[in-house]
Amino acid sequence: MKQTFAIEGMSCAHCVAHVEKAVNELPGIKKVAIHLKKNNGVIKYDETKVTSDQIIEKINQETNYHASLA
Repeated sequence: MKQTFAIEGMSCAHCVAHVEKAVNELPGIKKVAIHLKKNNGVIKYDETKVTSDQIIEKINQETNYHASLA
């Protein structure tokens, strides 16, 4: 599964790295591409191991940015 997530609140490359690190800790994540200028991220994952809701929850709770499905 490949989905785009809107991510609000990022302002620098460190923010992007923080989100990427958090998402990559989840099981089933295959590829993470966070885009600062677009305020979003394209995440490829195995939907049998992780859900979009779990990805959103991880971003919202661990990074203090606001994520939602785009």
